[in-house]
Amino acid sequence: MTALAPAAVTAVPRPRLRGFTAEAVFVRRSMTQSLRDGESLSMSIMLPVMLMLLFTFVFGGALDPDGSYVDYVVPGIILLCAGFGAATTATYVARDMSSGIIDRFRTMPLRAGAVLTGHVISSLVRNLLATAVVIGVALLLGFSPTGGVAAWFGATALIALYILTITYLFAAIGLAAGSPEAASGYGFILLFLPYLSSAFVPVDTMPTWLQWFADNQPITPIIETIRGLLMGTELGTEPLWAVGWCVLILAASAVWGAWLFGRKSGRR
Repeated sequence: MTALAPAAVTAVPRPRLRGFTAEAVFVRRSMTQSLRDGESLSMSIMLPVMLMLLFTFVFGGALDPDGSYVDYVVPGIILLCAGFGAATTATYVARDMSSGIIDRFRTMPLRAGAVLTGHVISSLVRNLLATAVVIGVALLLGFSPTGGVAAWFGATALIALYILTITYLFAAIGLAAGSPEAASGYGFILLFLPYLSSAFVPVDTMPTWLQWFADNQPITPIIETIRGLLMGTELGTEPLWAVGWCVLILAASAVWGAWLFGRKSGRR
């Protein structure tokens, strides 16, 4: 009697999660990581506040004897706060890529970019909260903005766009880095850019060879736009340059990050 061959078993692919379910799960995961990593969250707030105290009370008298230097320096401190907060995103992403957990996520029916989206959205929320704390401390130190509601809305929108931009950039750096330590080092280099802008001193007080770079790098128009909206100074074409730089860097970082994630996680 001839035995019947067993029927071939056809693997049925599992359907992907609908809507933004996966993204919501990873946002919650990243927020939970942030809350558990209280040291990184507190340092992303404490460092900008300490720098603001340093510049206001130690250097402020020499830079602006009238005592209004805090009004000048706050926009730069806000961007520093965003940079410190976004730098932790590079570390979190690099840790995910090096720990092997991405291989587990690959077996799940979810979009490849959901993990990255979770990190970015969580960082955006975390950095907006940290920025609000920094502005609150600045108000206690004598920061006296003159902008109205529309100006504050515009400044907040630009700050959120900048945070989203730099977070995507740091997330891509985390993907490109070989380890969390390397990601932290690469990100630290970018944190020097605000010091080479109009964040702390006017550009025309810098050496001539440095003025060109300070005038044409992305941070300066963003700071000048925030300063103009909050303090009522001349805006000119700075808002166009600020938004243009943010959109350009955001698009490049998103494309670079998607390519790196697909390459390193085995997805195309």
